Amino acid sequence: MPFMPVKFNLQKRVKLAQGLWMLYWLSVIVGILIFSLGIFFKIELRKRSEMMDNNESHLVPNLLILVGVLACGVNAFGGKVCHDSLDPIKFAKWKPMLKPYLLLCCGFNVLLLLTALLCFLMQFAMYLTLAEGLKNGIKFYKDTDTPGRCFMKRTLDMTQIEFRCCGNNNFRDWFEVQWISNRYLDMSNDEVKDRVLSNVEGKYLMDSVPFSCCNPGSPRPCLQHHLTNNSAHYDYDHRTEELNIWTRGCREALFSYYSSMMNSIGALVIATIFLESVDMAGLKYLSTALEMMSDPENPECESEGWLLEKGVKETFTELLAKLKMLGKTNQVEEGGEAATAAT
Repeated sequence: MPFMPVKFNLQKRVKLAQGLWMLYWLSVIVGILIFSLGIFFKIELRKRSEMMDNNESHLVPNLLILVGVLACGVNAFGGKVCHDSLDPIKFAKWKPMLKPYLLLCCGFNVLLLLTALLCFLMQFAMYLTLAEGLKNGIKFYKDTDTPGRCFMKRTLDMTQIEFRCCGNNNFRDWFEVQWISNRYLDMSNDEVKDRVLSNVEGKYLMDSVPFSCCNPGSPRPCLQHHLTNNSAHYDYDHRTEELNIWTRGCREALFSYYSSMMNSIGALVIATIFLESVDMAGLKYLSTALEMMSDPENPECESEGWLLEKGVKETFTELLAKLKMLGKTNQVEEGGEAATAAT
């Protein structure tokens, strides 16, 4: 007994073929979109590679690019089959390829599922990479003369301005590092000298932040120096007043940006899996309905299409039996090879 049989006449077969043709080309458009998002995601990772210490993973964008290309090819082929399905002569040449094609579609859906899972699971690795990269970026902010770190200051400043953030966790991260190069410090100045000598590691630390932390929306001119010294500014209390610098950390801001992108892409890939499943089911109905026509020369005759030739239980049992048989065949072949080697 076939699983989920449906009766088809000529009109229903034509409507099914036309609907499937449209769905397959919609899937091609979705494939182009996934490919484009993969390229965009890869570019966004490259743009802020320094913020991740050049350790960012490109597995997800590379998979998206691959999946996008495969989606275009697989669905364009399916669209062509549906277009030719109502012409018996043209459909005859596609008929032997349908079973391998449907198996390929099943494998493609597994790849799509893996890609969607990675879009969600790789976010934790992204968070850790951002945390370490930003920590090192703040540490190397002052090294504008060091090869390989010349543009770190510019990159970090532009990141803080674009994402409206300051520091790694918050603005206080800048208090823990020397972010002004020694070449711009007057070591003959007693105040500078005392500050350097008072630090165990010989660093010039201060309760200040770079200009890029300033919030231009604040009505008060930016206070970026002596942030914890109330007496240094008029009518100011750092414990109660809302500071006119960004209080959000860049790790949170960047992670929010990338995670929202990965969540959106993951949702699109999951929707693509459902679309591909509908395409597969429709093509299976169409192919079986065309094969089961009682009089292939009479297009007006009725036919029956189904998803599975037998019930789900029978199909599953038959599949297990084939897998067991394949395993036994491999064991026999290995035993024969071992016996041949022994003689």
